[in-house]
Amino acid sequence: MSAVSTEAAAPLSKMATLAAHLEATFGARLTRLAALDQELAYEVVPTDLIAVCTVLRDDPRFAFESAIDVSGIDYLSYGHQEWDTHDATSTGFGRGVVGQDSVFVPPEPRARRFAVAYHLLSYANNQRLRLRCYCDTAEPPTVPSVVAVWPSANWFEREAFDLFGILFQEHPDLRRLLTDYGFIGHPFRKDFPLSGHVEVRYDAEQGRVVYEPVSIEPRVLVPRVIRDDNRYDAALTAGRSGN
Repeated sequence: MSAVSTEAAAPLSKMATLAAHLEATFGARLTRLAALDQELAYEVVPTDLIAVCTVLRDDPRFAFESAIDVSGIDYLSYGHQEWDTHDATSTGFGRGVVGQDSVFVPPEPRARRFAVAYHLLSYANNQRLRLRCYCDTAEPPTVPSVVAVWPSANWFEREAFDLFGILFQEHPDLRRLLTDYGFIGHPFRKDFPLSGHVEVRYDAEQGRVVYEPVSIEPRVLVPRVIRDDNRYDAALTAGRSGN
């Protein structure tokens, strides 16, 4: 038997079988994404999200009964970094980067800035699947809610709304989940300052907690990554057990 016929006769792995079923069932509605070994990830557009998720739940070949996580993603500064160096300092454990804005703003707005990632689990088939769906618009970013498909997505979507400002259409109770009443902004967005917009303190004269503009000046610290002291002396470390 030739090598080609032997390869053709070999059974597909469980993950490869799932991928074949997905691509045969959904065709162009799913786009395969790069993923880690032994993982499957696909992209779906918002208009197909509910229909695709319903089939993924109900078709016994997939049987993804549970959404174990739904998370927002902000690609505003994807592929960029606030400092670029391969050298460590020799005068301290860190230094502040000077002359850069506190928030990176790309030269052109990203048409596809916000996305939602869905992590699905099939108990029946012992398999996992990841979906990514980009939001329809940049502001406010909007996708359909999958709560009607997987009720477990309720609080996950509320969290993504709170932290990223993503609106989930047809969500039964879309309101903030983690931030305080009257909180302004969405703290997981890449253009939200790390120090926030306001700070809280107790005012003894007023006898209450007051909110004030934040007094911390944002800056980026470059960590020192080279340490040269006796802890790393070869003569001292040779006899260590490695624990």
